[in-house]
Amino acid sequence: MGLRDLLYRVYERRLQSSLNPQQIPRHVGVILDGNRRWARSYAKRIAEGHKAGADKIHELLDWCDEVGVEVVTLWLLSTDNLNRPRDELAALFEIIEGVVRDLMAAGRWRVHPVGALDLLPDSTARLLKEADEATRDVPGLVVNAAIGYGGRREIADAVRSLLYEHASRGTSIEELAEILDVEHIAEHLYTRGQPDPDLLIRTSGEQRLSGFLLWQSAHSEFYFCEAYWPDFRKVDFLRALRSYAARQRRYGV
Repeated sequence: MGLRDLLYRVYERRLQSSLNPQQIPRHVGVILDGNRRWARSYAKRIAEGHKAGADKIHELLDWCDEVGVEVVTLWLLSTDNLNRPRDELAALFEIIEGVVRDLMAAGRWRVHPVGALDLLPDSTARLLKEADEATRDVPGLVVNAAIGYGGRREIADAVRSLLYEHASRGTSIEELAEILDVEHIAEHLYTRGQPDPDLLIRTSGEQRLSGFLLWQSAHSEFYFCEAYWPDFRKVDFLRALRSYAARQRRYGV
C-alpha cells in the first residue's frame, strides 16, 4: 500500500467516525453516471466502462451496509438510454443481467426492479422478476434496480394503474376526480411502500436529475460529485453523507 492509499484510508476512517448514526439517510438514490466518459478517458471500449461501473456497485452496497442505509436506488439504465446503438445496448444488457445475478446470489440484499419492464428484452425482464421473487424475504438492504426507468414514465404508469384499479371497482371518472389526492398516486409508484429518498447522488459532474425519481425527490437533498462512476470512492460516498448531515431539512417550512 502506497502513502497516498494509506492517507486515504486514514481520512476515510476519520470521516466515517465523524458521522452521527442518527443523521444517516434511510434511502439513498444514485445516478451512476460517467461510464462512457470514463472509458474514453482511458482509451477503452464503451463496454469496458460499463463493466467497470458494474464492478463498483458491490462496493457501494457494502458502504451502505456499513453505515446503516436501508434503501438504495441505483439508476442503471434510463428510458432515454434505450435509444443508444444496438451493439452498445446488447453489451450493456449482458452486463446488467450479470449485476442482477450477482446481487441475487449474494443473498444479502432485496432486489426490487424499478422501471418499465415491458421496454426491456425478455431475458432481462424475466431475470428482474426472478430476482424480486428470490430475494423478497432477505432481511437486508433493499436495492432498487432502476432499469428502463424514467421519472415521467413512472408517473404515467402510476396514474394508469390507479385508473385501472378504480375502473375495476366501478368508480366513475367524476367520482375519482372528487377524491383524488397525491397519496393515491404515490400508492402506485414503482417504489410504493418505501420511504422517499433522503439523499440523491449523481456522479460525473453533471448537475441535473434527468428525470430520476421525479415524484419521490420533492424533499430530497442533492449531492453532485465530479468523479466518473467507476472512479467513485468510499471517501466520495462519505463526503456525500457528511454534506447531507450538515444540512437543515425544512420540507418547505
